[in-house]
Amino acid sequence: MKHEAHPDRPAGRGLRRLIAGLLVAAALLPPMPAPAQLPTLGDGSEMTVSAERRMGARIARELYRDPDYLDDPVIAEYIQGIWQPLLAAARTRGELTPEMDLGFAWEILFGRDATVNAFALPGGYLGVHLGLVGVVANRDELASVLAHELSHVTQRHISRLTSQQSRMAPWMMGAMILGALVLSRSPDAGNAMIAGSQALAAQSQLNFSRDMEREADRIGYGVMTQAGFDPRGFVTMFDKLQQAARLNDTGSFPYLRTHPMTTERIGDMQSRQELAVRPAAAPPSMEHAMMAARARALAATAVDALRARVSEASLPGLVTQPAARQAAVLYAAVLAQVKQRDYAAAQALLARLVMVTAAEPVPARLTRLLSAEVALDSGEPQRVATLVDPVAPNRPDALLTAQAMLRTGQAGAVAQQMQTWVAKDPRDATAWQLLSAAYAAQGLGLRSIRASAEAQVAVLDYAAALDRFKAAQDLVRKGGNIDHIEASIIDTRAREVELLLREQAPER
Repeated sequence: MKHEAHPDRPAGRGLRRLIAGLLVAAALLPPMPAPAQLPTLGDGSEMTVSAERRMGARIARELYRDPDYLDDPVIAEYIQGIWQPLLAAARTRGELTPEMDLGFAWEILFGRDATVNAFALPGGYLGVHLGLVGVVANRDELASVLAHELSHVTQRHISRLTSQQSRMAPWMMGAMILGALVLSRSPDAGNAMIAGSQALAAQSQLNFSRDMEREADRIGYGVMTQAGFDPRGFVTMFDKLQQAARLNDTGSFPYLRTHPMTTERIGDMQSRQELAVRPAAAPPSMEHAMMAARARALAATAVDALRARVSEASLPGLVTQPAARQAAVLYAAVLAQVKQRDYAAAQALLARLVMVTAAEPVPARLTRLLSAEVALDSGEPQRVATLVDPVAPNRPDALLTAQAMLRTGQAGAVAQQMQTWVAKDPRDATAWQLLSAAYAAQGLGLRSIRASAEAQVAVLDYAAALDRFKAAQDLVRKGGNIDHIEASIIDTRAREVELLLREQAPER
């Protein structure tokens, strides 16, 4: 994901190194002609769905490699509860065609970054910073941002922009998009990598037009309404962005740089606000308050920030606050104490959180999941089975159960559980990693290597996956007690991944 300078870690430490070489190559290209007039909105794009998916995969691969990339099953489950209804609404409205539905990835990548940002990439990949999850007041505000980004994808805005640059190879355009991601957040860092004029060129060529922004607003508004979310979420989120823009955003809202507020967008939303007069909005739900608190706590890395979360839970006036506010503060404080490895204090805070959330089923489940995380981190994996449902179809429960069983010597049960899971979702890299560990614990080296390779496929690193498959083939050639069915599967998958690697290679 994109980076922001933090006081306790180098700015852009992973992603910028990864894209620096690509951007230097981009800077050496001859100047491109002025962009042609954008196609009329609604017109088709020159780029095929498969080509756009491949371009997005190249960019997403670099984001998966970034040190700030985060696979958090609890937040991902919450966001999917918003994202899936939006996708369904886009299908119903005809915005999401069957070709795009099947051909695009529709994956959301999370970054452990406290800045407020989200962005759409080619091929149905979306990026979301934890800072965005932490700042929105309710599900409806978050739905408005996701619906806007979804509309950029369904309307093929990125494809239209890239199709204008007919002289630029797709791999180079992907590099320019990566460069623009860095530049949109930290212009100084971007300019340090390439000449200033080239940096400005990359940014200007990849910004959405005003018409595209208005179209994403209009269609996104309709999609979120169709999905059952309160359209006032769009209005209140717009108010937040407008206020941040007026205050001359100092860096905490990089979303404004890729989606700048304009008088046209503001006027359009104001007119929609007048049409959407409804009773006063309901207070934030306890579930959302807890998930926003989780996002803020996971994004915090400085010790002072963690201590501030804990101190907030000790304020005498907290007990007089609404239950949702109490739950959020206590939830964040527990995570802060876990990060500081003070498990006794975390348990004491959990006891208070249990009392606050006991009456509401969803928050009570979130509290149990957090308790299971604390049990794992504190060296008590045997307690996890008493806190989560080991046969639940939910990803957080399944992964926590698998981790706990691995630590208590139940590798066979983990292998069976994760085999079923990856058959259902073969793009779950974390599940493949747990399966690999379970096979290794049973001495099944060939299967372990194959599962490790599949984990690399899931994060689009086909070169690393092919290396693992070749290592498995080398093991087969050495002979011994070989599972020939597994060896055959490995040969087939190696050939398939080799083809994917060729597709992912730079196209010149």
